[in-house]
Amino acid sequence: MAAGTKEDPWDLKTPPGTSSYTMYTDEQADPPVLVCQVGSTTLKYRRQAIKDLHAWLKAQGDWVPLGAADEKKPAADGTVEAWGRSADNPVGGWYGLRSGYRGRFGMYLPPLLEELGLAEVSHDARNNRMRAI
Repeated sequence: MAAGTKEDPWDLKTPPGTSSYTMYTDEQADPPVLVCQVGSTTLKYRRQAIKDLHAWLKAQGDWVPLGAADEKKPAADGTVEAWGRSADNPVGGWYGLRSGYRGRFGMYLPPLLEELGLAEVSHDARNNRMRAI
């Protein structure tokens, strides 16, 4: 497994397997971040999303729909995407840090948790979901 650093990022695929991207942690940022590189686009999420999402999934106890959506589009209730921007999550709102690119939490975080052995993700063409391991 990759180290998850800028020099050795995680190579991931979106849940449907249609797009590749990389992620790595930047511990020097304040707060520490996950840098997600999708082609020429860079998204940033709070690093604590890994443990917080895992804990939330465990509390759900079953499969949860991903519901990935861009920042300006509403997220369906009960989805990973909705939780990643909810005022009720541990950070009180968005895990995404780059304005205009804060969405897609439900697309890019689930494969990372799967890579880290923390979750199982379905890999269908549409309507994917995940659950904690």
